[in-house]
Amino acid sequence: MTRRPWLRGLRARLLVAFVLVTVLGAVAAVWSSAGSAGGALVTSYQRQVTRTIGDQIGAIAPQLTYPPDQGALDRLRATVGANALVVYGDLRSADGVDTGLITDELRLAVRTGDRLVTQRTVVDGEPWLLVGTPVMITASDGTRTPSGIEVYAVRDLTGVEREIDGLTRSAITTAAWALPLSGLAALLAAGSVLRPVRELRDTAGRLAAGDLDARSPPQGADELAELTVTVNEMAESVQTSMAEMERMRADARRFAADVSHELRTPLSTLTAVVEVLADTTDGMEPDARESARMAITETHRLVRLVEDLMEVSRFDAGTARLRVEEADAVGAVRDSLRARGWWDRVELVAPEEVPARLDRRRLDVVVANLVGNALRHGEPPVRVHVSALPEQVRIAVTDSGPGLPEHVVPHVFDRFYKADAARTRTPGSGLGLAIALENARLHGGDLTAENTDHGARFVLRLPRDPEEPGDPEER
Repeated sequence: MTRRPWLRGLRARLLVAFVLVTVLGAVAAVWSSAGSAGGALVTSYQRQVTRTIGDQIGAIAPQLTYPPDQGALDRLRATVGANALVVYGDLRSADGVDTGLITDELRLAVRTGDRLVTQRTVVDGEPWLLVGTPVMITASDGTRTPSGIEVYAVRDLTGVEREIDGLTRSAITTAAWALPLSGLAALLAAGSVLRPVRELRDTAGRLAAGDLDARSPPQGADELAELTVTVNEMAESVQTSMAEMERMRADARRFAADVSHELRTPLSTLTAVVEVLADTTDGMEPDARESARMAITETHRLVRLVEDLMEVSRFDAGTARLRVEEADAVGAVRDSLRARGWWDRVELVAPEEVPARLDRRRLDVVVANLVGNALRHGEPPVRVHVSALPEQVRIAVTDSGPGLPEHVVPHVFDRFYKADAARTRTPGSGLGLAIALENARLHGGDLTAENTDHGARFVLRLPRDPEEPGDPEER
């Protein structure tokens, strides 16, 4: 049996789909959790920084003199801490080289606004938080006016990014540990789902092999259980139908055999009568002579039909037997042609002799049917070509007629099949080719039909030494 690619199996597809869903879910969860955690950490740190700077400025702002001098700016910058810049007009107080990261966009927002402003930026791959705020003067009536002092601070976010990276690695590690667990869960799920499917497959295979008693016990109450019940019902219906058909076929075979057997005695008597009648036709009136000849012809045809029916019934009952003997296949074909007066009408192409073990009587039946069929429905010349292969005898019968219609070829060996409805009264019974095929198979050979460029050709192939000569049921 041809093995299917691994990924085309239902189990493999279920596993791959389950694992992919798990992996994609884990990746989405990691991405989402890392993003949420990172955003939360940055936001929390930003709030902490801005709150601290706001509180520091709020604590020292009332102690400043306005307009401030350089000392006031230095005290304010020292209160804010490292990496800070305080600006008032042309006066500046700076601490740390990182104050150069303050952008013009942030300066503009501080100068034109009245509240603290933050901005995140990345310089040379390092993240920074920029904070800027104007110092406001609050009057006794609660009004707030800009003092002209601008305070800027720069804070490094590298530590926060490291925490975010640690969270991400932890989430990835957790997802990686979940992967084998998901594979194991997929195996268990696939096994529970596919077990009924495998049982149904095995049941279907047994049914296809002819075991009509094969059934699958339904398990559970899901769709697979319903499918199992349906398959069992279908198998029961098929078994019932097949048993009924077999009974009808057996009755039909028995009927044909019984009728043929019962007709033998009256037909023997009738044959004797028509033979006597045939000897007296010369003295009859023309009309009576024609009727007598027709009766003789139809009687002979009926006798052949009964003989063919009895032969078919023996094949159906499995009682047909070979009587194998050492023989010359060419001589057997030659004798068959001579016995029927076809020697001058048929061209025999064959070597001197082809020794083989075969049943001469049954070979005679096959040759007579094939050559007779070619003479009746084909056109001359009719050729019989006998050839010897190492393990086979090949006998081909070819005519030069129009050949077999394409729709006839698949049915040419069917019982009682006649391609032309107008030929229903021809001498043949419609069983000749079917009997020829059965005789070929009884030898362990075969019989085929085909068209050539100049007519029809029937090819008989027989083993030169049959393995089981005589019991068709053991072949």
